[in-house]
Amino acid sequence: MILNNATSPVTEFILLGFSSLDQTSRFFLCALLSSTYTLTLAGNFCIMVAILQDPHLHHLPMYVLLGNFSFLEICYVTATVPRMLVDLVTPQGDIISFQACFLQFYFFFSMGATECSFLSAMALDRYLAICHPLHYPSLMSQQICLILVASCWVCGFLWFMIPIVLISQLPFCHPNVLDHFVCDPAPLLAVSCALSPQTEHAFYTLSSLIIISTFLFILASYAMVLKAVIRLPQGAGRRKAFCTCTSHLAVVGLFYGSIMVTYVNPAASGSSGKIVTLFYVVVTPLFNPLIYSLRNKEVKEALRKTLLGE
Repeated sequence: MILNNATSPVTEFILLGFSSLDQTSRFFLCALLSSTYTLTLAGNFCIMVAILQDPHLHHLPMYVLLGNFSFLEICYVTATVPRMLVDLVTPQGDIISFQACFLQFYFFFSMGATECSFLSAMALDRYLAICHPLHYPSLMSQQICLILVASCWVCGFLWFMIPIVLISQLPFCHPNVLDHFVCDPAPLLAVSCALSPQTEHAFYTLSSLIIISTFLFILASYAMVLKAVIRLPQGAGRRKAFCTCTSHLAVVGLFYGSIMVTYVNPAASGSSGKIVTLFYVVVTPLFNPLIYSLRNKEVKEALRKTLLGE
């Protein structure tokens, strides 16, 4: 593959991805990712359809948030996995244009920020429902829920806009090779001709801020929820509350555990960066519909009715 002259402007990047793997390993990983991607799309799509078709669920705030969250997961994996599959069948690396690279960068991180927002909103919803049940209908009315949903989407898609625009304005040098399977800030900054610590610090500061603040908010919300649940008498209500909380906390643990390693302290990820990224890009979106459907009686019943056509 012939690279342009080192002084010419960079119009494309080469994503090395998994080019170091042998053909057998690439074929196995491609088959695994294809299966995971298909299951993720199917699982989240089924949850969306089940909630929309159940007249009891699609008006309840918890399930409005869950339906939006499932749609977000579909968009999240679609922003990265299809191009990863292309990389696996391209031994020399996947060529991506400058514009496509930064579009992927923007959507990937915007949807990640939106996911943090939705996980916080779902924690808030459970806190209000369990800790303030008498005031819940007024505190989380349909109008307030829709405002909350819109705020999650808007906040997520505006959060990283400025630092991503600033990174896109940096001059990039040849060889224009990114040692990753997605357009990530670390490899992009590594091929920049000019050091820009202010831009780098701004990006990682915003990353740390949204990750840590939403994570602490979620932990605080569920700490108060669990405290209220412990006071409930033994019975179905207490079991249901515990079931809902543990399923949400499982999603939170999977997602935040991986992104904190990469974007709160990027130096700590080291050579395992691709593996960690692969985990939160592919694995957590697959587990989310499984966790929510298997641990929630209402969702399971709605899925059963949808799949059986009742």
